[in-house]
Amino acid sequence: MSHTAVELHGLLIGYQGRDGSVKVSGPLDACLNKGEMTCLLGPNGAGKSTLLKTLSGMLSPLYGSVTIDGKSLTDYSVSELAKVIGLVLTEKPAVGNMKVEQLVAMGRSPYTGFWGRLSDDDRKIVDDAVGLVGIGPLCGRPVASLSDGERQKVMIAKALAQQTPVIFLDEPTAFLDFPSKVEIMRLLRSLSRFRQTTVFISTHDLEIALQIADRVWLLDKHHGLKTGTPRGLAADGSLGVYFDREGICYDPLGGHFRILMQDQ
Repeated sequence: MSHTAVELHGLLIGYQGRDGSVKVSGPLDACLNKGEMTCLLGPNGAGKSTLLKTLSGMLSPLYGSVTIDGKSLTDYSVSELAKVIGLVLTEKPAVGNMKVEQLVAMGRSPYTGFWGRLSDDDRKIVDDAVGLVGIGPLCGRPVASLSDGERQKVMIAKALAQQTPVIFLDEPTAFLDFPSKVEIMRLLRSLSRFRQTTVFISTHDLEIALQIADRVWLLDKHHGLKTGTPRGLAADGSLGVYFDREGICYDPLGGHFRILMQDQ
């Protein structure tokens, strides 16, 4: 049985502009494995969000293909894809006066229909997701009243309630304080382990990602895509190359980034 969940074959990502297709990055060839947590790292403008939206079917590739469990992404219907991919983006959801518990319960809509009734099993799945993310005290509140960090946790709980084999998350720890960042990243890693979920995260939290991720994808416009384990990418110098900026250097022995002051 293959351990590969998602495969990219010669993938060119971009968007349609006024004068035609605009390439952002590629061609990209890589894979995501079942039961692993992979973090996508790179500077702003590298194409991380575009890549996530392409892998989830929100954007069409300019060229190449994406397969999930050996099946082309384009061969999935919308309803089928909702049972395969959970997606957490940074955009605010348009939810009107919806309460937190109702939004999390929408994670079950691929199985019940948008206005479907929740079974006892569905309610237990929703309650479990709420408990895992620790948002029980928020359940009765309107989503519109939440802080950015609280809303981010609610969207993660919704994705967990969806119970898909693949979850894509765009900066899930944005707006969270440091302990909450670590808590969420540990939760997602545990999810990959115990549910054999494929977890793919775009993040700017480099230090946390390099300590927790099974594998890392490095993406920028100059060097393309480089994949490997955090230790392997540190050892071969890739982390230093991809994050080579004035005033910053990566210490492969200590496993962390150092800030160089002008008076040093």
